[in-house]
Amino acid sequence: MTVISSIGAIAAICTTGSFVPQIIKIRKQGGADVSYLMLFVYLVGVLLWLVYGLLFHAPAVIWANIVAFVLVSAALISKATYAPGAASARLRVAVDMDEVIADTLPRHLEWYNRLTGENLSPERIAEMGLEAAIPAKHRELFENIPHQDGFFDDLGLVENSQRALRLLDSSFDLFITSAAMEVPSSFDTKFKWLQKHFPFIPPSRIVFCGDKGIVNADYLIDDRSRHFAHFRGTGILFTAPHNARERVRLRANNWDDVLAILPKQQLKTQRTPAGELAKAQA
Repeated sequence: MTVISSIGAIAAICTTGSFVPQIIKIRKQGGADVSYLMLFVYLVGVLLWLVYGLLFHAPAVIWANIVAFVLVSAALISKATYAPGAASARLRVAVDMDEVIADTLPRHLEWYNRLTGENLSPERIAEMGLEAAIPAKHRELFENIPHQDGFFDDLGLVENSQRALRLLDSSFDLFITSAAMEVPSSFDTKFKWLQKHFPFIPPSRIVFCGDKGIVNADYLIDDRSRHFAHFRGTGILFTAPHNARERVRLRANNWDDVLAILPKQQLKTQRTPAGELAKAQA
C-alpha cells in the first residue's frame, strides 16, 4: 500500500467512524439536538461519493461510503424511532458532595490556619495551586484535617445547590456519589447531613464509594477531575480553588452553569434561566 493510499484509508476510517459516537448518543439520549436536514444532506453526499467511487474504480471511496451510508441510515432510524417517554430517556446525574454541594473548604482552611499560624485563603490556592500554596512541612497536616472528629459536622451549603438539585431531581435520576472511602469515619455524618439538607434524595440513591468508575450515570458533577478517568459518562468539573487552573472540556463555575450544560430537552419547563437560581431560592 502506497503512502497516498494509506492516507486515503486512514481519512476514510476517521470520517466514516465519526458517526459511531453520534449513533450511540442518539440511542442513549435521543436525537433532539441532531438535525434531520443535516442527516439527509449528508446521506445524499455519501451516495454521490459512492457513485463517484464506482465511476472511477476507487475501492477506498466505495467502501468508505458504503459503510457511511449504513451508519447515517442507522442514525436516521434511531432518531426517528427514539421514544422520549421511555424509561431510558430519563438520564442519570451523579453529584459529588465536598465542594459541590457541601462547602468544606472554609472549615478546612479555618482549621489549617489555626493549627499552623498560616493565613491560607481560597484566592491564594486558586492563584498558585494547592500543592504550591501549602508548604511541604504542612501538607500531611492539611490532608489529615478531614479525618479529625467533628470536621464534617454542620457544614455549610454550596450556593444554590439545594434549589438546583431539586430541579435536577424532577427531570433526572439523581444520585449523590461521594468518594467517602477516603475518609471512612465520615459515613455517618455525611449521611445525616444529606438527610437534613437534601431529604428528597432517598438513601437508595446515596453512594459512598472509592473509584467512581463504578457509577453507572450519564453525567458526573465533581470537583476532582481524577474521578472522570474511569467514568463512562460525561464529567463536569465543578469549579473550586484547587482546580481553578485545570484545563477541562466541561467546567461549571456554579449551579447555574450546571443547568446550562445539561440537556435542554430533559429539564424542559423545570429549567431555571441562568442567574435566576439565587432569586428562586431567596
